[in-house]
Amino acid sequence: MDGLGAGDHDLLPSTVSPIPPGSDPLSAHSPKLEMVLPVQTAQESELNERSYRGDESSSESSPGSPLPDEDSVVFSQLTYLGCASVNAPRSEVEALRMMSILRGQCQLPLDVTLSVPGVSEGTVRLLDPHNSTEIANYPIYKILFCVRGHDGTPESDCFAFTESHYNAEIFRIHVFRCQIQEAVSRILYSFATAFRRSAKKAVLSSQQAAPLTPDSDLFTFTVSLEIKEDDGKGTFSAVAKDKYKQSFKLRAGMDKKIVIYVQQTSNKELAIERCFGLLLSPGKNVKNSDMHLLDLESMGKSSDGKSYIITGSWNPNTPQFHAVNEETPKDKFMYMTTAVDLVITEVEEPVRFLLETRVRVCSPNDRLFWPFSKRSYTETFYLKLRQMERKERKSPASDTLYEVASLESETERDKRKTTASPGILPTGAGTMVPSPPEDDEEEDNDEPLLSGSGDVSKECAEKILETWGDLLSKWHMNLSVRPRQLPALVRSGIPEALRGEVWQLLAGCHNNDHQVEEYRTLITKESPQDSAITRDINRTFPAHDYFKDTGGDGQDSLYKICKAYSVYDEEIGYCQGQSFLAAVLLLHMPEEQAFSVLVKIMFDYGLRDLFKQNFEDLHCKFFQLERLMQEYIPDLYNHFLSVGLEAHMYASQWFLTLFTAKFPLYMVFHIIDLLLCEGISVIFNVALALLKTSKDDLIQTDFEGALKFFRVPVPKRYRSEENAKKLMELACSMKISQKKLKKFEKEYHTMREQQEQQEAPIERYERENRRLQEANMRLEQENDDLAHELVSSKIALRKDLDNAEEKADALNKELLLTKQKLVESEDEKRRLEEESAQLKEMCRRELDKSESEIKKNGSIIGEYKQICSQLSERLEKQQTATRGELDKIRLKVEGCERCSGLFNKEGRVRAAVTRAPAGGPEETDEEKEGLNNQLREMELELAQTKLQLVEAECKIQDLEHHLGLALNEVQAAKKTWLTRTLSSIKTVTGSQGKETT
Repeated sequence: MDGLGAGDHDLLPSTVSPIPPGSDPLSAHSPKLEMVLPVQTAQESELNERSYRGDESSSESSPGSPLPDEDSVVFSQLTYLGCASVNAPRSEVEALRMMSILRGQCQLPLDVTLSVPGVSEGTVRLLDPHNSTEIANYPIYKILFCVRGHDGTPESDCFAFTESHYNAEIFRIHVFRCQIQEAVSRILYSFATAFRRSAKKAVLSSQQAAPLTPDSDLFTFTVSLEIKEDDGKGTFSAVAKDKYKQSFKLRAGMDKKIVIYVQQTSNKELAIERCFGLLLSPGKNVKNSDMHLLDLESMGKSSDGKSYIITGSWNPNTPQFHAVNEETPKDKFMYMTTAVDLVITEVEEPVRFLLETRVRVCSPNDRLFWPFSKRSYTETFYLKLRQMERKERKSPASDTLYEVASLESETERDKRKTTASPGILPTGAGTMVPSPPEDDEEEDNDEPLLSGSGDVSKECAEKILETWGDLLSKWHMNLSVRPRQLPALVRSGIPEALRGEVWQLLAGCHNNDHQVEEYRTLITKESPQDSAITRDINRTFPAHDYFKDTGGDGQDSLYKICKAYSVYDEEIGYCQGQSFLAAVLLLHMPEEQAFSVLVKIMFDYGLRDLFKQNFEDLHCKFFQLERLMQEYIPDLYNHFLSVGLEAHMYASQWFLTLFTAKFPLYMVFHIIDLLLCEGISVIFNVALALLKTSKDDLIQTDFEGALKFFRVPVPKRYRSEENAKKLMELACSMKISQKKLKKFEKEYHTMREQQEQQEAPIERYERENRRLQEANMRLEQENDDLAHELVSSKIALRKDLDNAEEKADALNKELLLTKQKLVESEDEKRRLEEESAQLKEMCRRELDKSESEIKKNGSIIGEYKQICSQLSERLEKQQTATRGELDKIRLKVEGCERCSGLFNKEGRVRAAVTRAPAGGPEETDEEKEGLNNQLREMELELAQTKLQLVEAECKIQDLEHHLGLALNEVQAAKKTWLTRTLSSIKTVTGSQGKETT
């Protein structure tokens, strides 16, 4: 995995809910990078040229900017991509999903500078790159997990860390992007240092120590190399190492991981501050320039604090590793060199440990069914240091006290000794020092095997997988009926890759949605046995990576399952040993399904009966086992009788934990296979097989020796898969009928009844009294717990009641205010309705008045038009009559010789007459006078007619003016009333809306 958790947490497996800006000014933004190391040696500079550029972080800060943490590492050219809430803060899958989403959705990236402290008490700070002003800070103790994007994905230049927010009620992930992709791993190193290094613990009290003597300047280290390969199912498994040729067997094209274990074995402890680089190269005796830097994934001390572990990822498909990615011919091998550079606080320069190992490369489809002794290669190194004078140090206040005088491996030392001794033949250039015995070799120590030991490979032959695939296909068609060939296949062992699915089907948990929902409810409840669960969790499978870290995801899931079962089964609750069985299930399925299978094993397979009635059923199992021993291995049974060794002294854990507590996982998983298929009686088969194979050794022991043999050598003997397979084959071959077990059970109950009858009354009553006292104490304890729970419930209810009463008072006050506002609103409504009615009445009156005025004006206009029409007709008639008379006069005048000379063609009187008419002057004057009179009358009449016409036009204009005024008044009246009405309605409506709000 490409992740790193605080406290060396392993990774496991939320909808995106981006947090809006508010408490965190970076919430809406989205992370580029140049890093700066506080210490940089020449060797580091050589590596930095291939990955990044950096300067030592300045101890000075600009005015107003926060001072950086002591020994902090500053990273610039970062882009903050944003943050989101997550439900699984230590899940790599969840973190990578969020990283992909935030990288794709970021629209406002923010350039930042990141300061990572070198101690666990420090704080990660986000700074403005322009003025070094602090934007946000995250204490190291709140950071739970760091992860980087996978190579070959768009997120390969990104990294992220999760933190607990608001007292661990919310978990958030912050995502950053780097301009220099190679620098991502460097950032994770700094987080690793901060996670695992306490403040100034690296600075030992060596300054006050006495000077080293010539005999105490040699420090011995053992360095182990382990290679892991991708098994194609999302996990990495350790590759095997040939038992005889001492060479690793690798598969071409598979992603790999290099794991280095460094442990100091002599002299005073030197503090390893960090790993500066993990390098790899094909061949041996390679130059420094030929070594290739690997991406570091994690570094830090092991859970027991004895070793320093470095893990790096290795992509063999890159061109520089082409030589170790091609299949090697059969019975041939090649060399590979691995180097790790460690920065030791007291030593001036980094120390490089170099490991040369043999490897063989095979086809990716090759199965690793071949003999091997162990999965790691170990070399011993002798480091000789020289104490430096203060004036020789780079800085007088520096923590460095020594410089490297020499570094030699045990292989090099042996070669040197062999070359110097002519009588000893050289062992060859490629000879390796044999590693200490591990998996299948006996160790002469009294330390018992840790629970959770042993690796279980997921590799399986294709034919076996095809057989199981066909069986599962048929089984899924009818889950209520087990296939006939199932028992035979289970006896051979279920393939590790299929165990999770097959176990659930065997237990009948294929349709357990209701129990999954119930589990999610149970984990929210309190358990009265919480302290016992917590105590046992830390002791469950300490040898397994998933469970070894305190507070890790493995222990967290295990705690939740044990807690949920203690609440689910109130009669039994949590019993010591349940955590081992739950841990086995957790290694094969999610915690919800693991809980369901655990419930099935406890109830349907009768495991919980062993814990009931003062372990009465367990004692019955011991009796049955002894009777079976008497029948199958009588000599061992008689030996145990002679030394006084009873079954309950060595077989309690076998039955209560189903062999999961002390035995290697390969054997444990096979036992669970048989248990789920054939029932709990299979424990007798395994126990008898184990006793039978150990009979020769046990017969030679006394009481103490037998107990020690069961505790130490027996579990270690089955670390070898070959020995475990033989044991399970023997167990499956033993036929123990249910009828026989029923018979022994009946004998046990008969014996118990006889014992009770033979007991003296006083002893029987004392025993019964003790039982009743124990029951009474248990009931009193339960009563105290219930009383405490009752008091707590009453206090909580009282508090809830007080809160409810306060809330009711507040609601009553609010109700009264609402009622008052309602009354006021109703009064206002009535007032507005009255005003509206008045406005309507006024409007109606105004309309009636306007209509009457309009009618009146209409009649006036009509009369005016009629008068105008009559006047026009009269004028036209008069004009016509006048023209007719004028025409007649003109005709008469023209017809008269005397008169025609007096008038011109236009009918006007001429100014002078040239000659006198023929008649007398008197007659002419009279006639002229008459014509003049007649003409004056006609002109007068014409003038009167014109005057009447002018008066009529004036009257028409006056009437039109009055009509316009009337129309304007009507329009103004209408507009004023309508405007006043509308504004009144708007005012009322607005006031009602405000009061309602």
